[in-house]
Amino acid sequence: MESERSAIIELHMAGKSPSEILKLLNIAKGRRAFIYRTINRYKETGDTVDKPRSGRPCSVMTSALKKVVRERIRRNPHRSMRKMALELNISRRAIQKVVKRDLGMRSFKRKKVQFLSGSVKEKRVSRSKSLLALHAIGVLENTIFSDEKIFTIEEATNSQNDRVISTSVSAIPDKFRYISRMKKPLSVMVLAGVSAVGRTPLIFIPPGVKINAKTYQELVLEPVVKGLSQTMFSGQQFVFQQDGAPAHTANTTQDWLKHNIPNFIHKDEWPPYSPDLNPMDYSVWSTLENKACSVSHNTVSSLKISLCREWEKIPQGTLRAAVEGFPNRLRAVISKKGGYIE
Repeated sequence: MESERSAIIELHMAGKSPSEILKLLNIAKGRRAFIYRTINRYKETGDTVDKPRSGRPCSVMTSALKKVVRERIRRNPHRSMRKMALELNISRRAIQKVVKRDLGMRSFKRKKVQFLSGSVKEKRVSRSKSLLALHAIGVLENTIFSDEKIFTIEEATNSQNDRVISTSVSAIPDKFRYISRMKKPLSVMVLAGVSAVGRTPLIFIPPGVKINAKTYQELVLEPVVKGLSQTMFSGQQFVFQQDGAPAHTANTTQDWLKHNIPNFIHKDEWPPYSPDLNPMDYSVWSTLENKACSVSHNTVSSLKISLCREWEKIPQGTLRAAVEGFPNRLRAVISKKGGYIE
């Protein structure tokens, strides 16, 4: 800034106009007033130094405080800003300003995840590399990703962002103020699959039916997956993906796939404990739940109708974007040495 002011004065003394100075120093047009202020200050004081400003000196937001806060966060990132403010005898607002404005940090919500042992991380890395290599040569181009999820009749909520705007708590109507929860809400298990070019219908598992290898083959593979080459991929071959659930990895299921769907990701090829690699898990299910379960349902039938309606409404572009994020997630797992990437 000071060197800029000196250059402005030199050009001014050489007889250059403010417009010429603007062009010669390549100063943004929005800062034209800065040139006039610098020239006027030089005419008044004979110098380019800023005039003394009013107001008391900064006594709290000092460099020493910033250093202390930075060091405390380095030692323990899981530290409450409220407690730091009490310990340092300053306001919580001051701590928040130091953390956000001066240190460029902000707080993030911690997340519960499945424990990953060293051997699991190694498998996630090695299998991600193999899948990425297959993707690079186009083998995984027509992949359909499958998964299952249990939906309940209760309203889906996001505790981080679920807010109600009102003048006071008492003024909020009960239907907006409270979210009712049951001890054992009615639910339904749903299976589905998505690819870059389409989606399967939602498959509802009948109440009381346990998903084992036999029922998985009878309810999902035989009636839905087997014909996808014709129904979704216009006669082209496709690759079928499934996770490591017991019904999926059973020998009879693997044999069924070998005989009916030659191109599938074998149980020893898919990275273990990897919902963060399945588009259904990291994107599609949450999109469907946010729409279909935005309000509670009185019956399972009502829930099913809502799920089917909202499933068809999801734009194919949304599903394609989720699927196309798969290779980048493989790279992220490799970069994280097998750790979680969410």
